[in-house]
Amino acid sequence: MLIRNAVFVQLYPLWRNHNISKVVKIRIFNTNMGLVLLYGCETWKTTNHITRILQKFVNIWVRRIMNIKWTDKITNEELWRITKQKPIEIQKKRRKWNWIGHTLRKEAVAIEKTALDWNPRGYRRRGRAKRTWRKTVEDEIRNTGRSWNEVKGIAGDRNA
Repeated sequence: MLIRNAVFVQLYPLWRNHNISKVVKIRIFNTNMGLVLLYGCETWKTTNHITRILQKFVNIWVRRIMNIKWTDKITNEELWRITKQKPIEIQKKRRKWNWIGHTLRKEAVAIEKTALDWNPRGYRRRGRAKRTWRKTVEDEIRNTGRSWNEVKGIAGDRNA
């Protein structure tokens, strides 16, 4: 987290510059956040704790950019509405499902595509999380009322 914070601290003169509009600052923040903060989140097995940390980081920096003090009573939802932000949870899910769709549209011999269907046997060693990335994806699919085979069929249609 310190590395990510350092990237945004380097842009601190930009955030404090009064000649640049807040809209431009938010656009710069969103492009940097998308590249740095959520890099590789498609393959993360995220927990609620990680999501809360990332969301807290984004909220703090957006409040700094918008010059909103802690004494100003504004909810996070209102902050997101003003800055046209989406919660980190939604952004991570969108990126993950875009990546899964991209992977499922690859040729049948692609290693990434076969890895999505691979089901390792055995047990997870002591200390390893019981919830795997694959199980979290299956839970998300189940919550939508679909099956993995339906999702594979839908992935052929890029717009769906």
